[in-house]
Amino acid sequence: MIEVKNIHKTFGDNHVLRGVSAFFEKGKTNMIIGRSGSGKTVFVKSILGLIIPEEGEISFDGRIWSRLSLEEQRNLRSEMGVVFQGNALFDSMSVADNIKFPMRMFSKKTDNEMKDRVDEVLEQVGLEGSNDKFPAEISGGMKKRVALARAIVLNPKYLFCDEPNSGLDPRTASLIDNLIHDLTVTYDTTTIINTHDMNSIMEVGEKIILLKDGHKEWEGDKSNVFLSDNEALNDFVFSSSLFKRVKEIVVKEGRFE
Repeated sequence: MIEVKNIHKTFGDNHVLRGVSAFFEKGKTNMIIGRSGSGKTVFVKSILGLIIPEEGEISFDGRIWSRLSLEEQRNLRSEMGVVFQGNALFDSMSVADNIKFPMRMFSKKTDNEMKDRVDEVLEQVGLEGSNDKFPAEISGGMKKRVALARAIVLNPKYLFCDEPNSGLDPRTASLIDNLIHDLTVTYDTTTIINTHDMNSIMEVGEKIILLKDGHKEWEGDKSNVFLSDNEALNDFVFSSSLFKRVKEIVVKEGRFE
C-alpha cells in the first residue's frame, strides 16, 4: 500500500503538483492518467523518490520516505520494480544478464540461484529459452516482457510502469496489460501505471486517478468512467469517437460490465 498526502512540487515559478493526495492498494492495478503537462510524470517520480516534494509526505506500508535514513531508503528501493517507457535494457547484455542486474545490485544470490530465478521469471512472462538473446534480436513486445521480468525478479512489493504500451500494436499492448495485471495479482504488489492509453484503462483500470493542472481532478475505476459527468475526465476519455459511441450505449442502458 502506498499513501500520498498533500504533496506540492514546484520548479521555479511552475507549481506542478498542487496538494495531491492518493491511496494505492496492493494487489490492484492503479492508474495515473492525464494530458501532457498535467503533472502525472512528476507525481510518479515523486513517489519513486526521484523528485523530492516541498510539502506533503509519501509512505510505503506506513514507512514515510522523508523520515527514512539513506540505508533504509536503499532497502526500500530494493522492494520496487520499475518498467521504463523505453524499456531501458542494456544493449550489450543478454536477456538473462539484463534480468540479473537488480539481483546483482540488491541481493546476495549465488550465480546458480540467479540463473534459476531468471528461468522462473522468463517462464512467467512467456519467454522461456530467450536467456542468451540480445535486445537487438527480439521484438518490441518481447523487450517489454524482458523489462517486466527484470522488474519482478526481486519479488517487489511495489511495481511502477511508465507508459508500458508505448509503441506497441493493439494486440501486443493488450497482452502486456493483462500480463501486468496477472503479475500484480501473483505477487500481490501495489502497482502504479502511468498511461494515456484508453484501451489499457478500460482493460485493467481497477483504480484510476486523473490529474489536471497539478490537481487530482477525478478518482474512480473503469466501471464508472463512462457514467461520470466530470468535464475533465470526459474531455480526456471521449476525444475518441469510438469511446463516445461506447458512452452513448452505456448511458442508454444505464450500466457497464
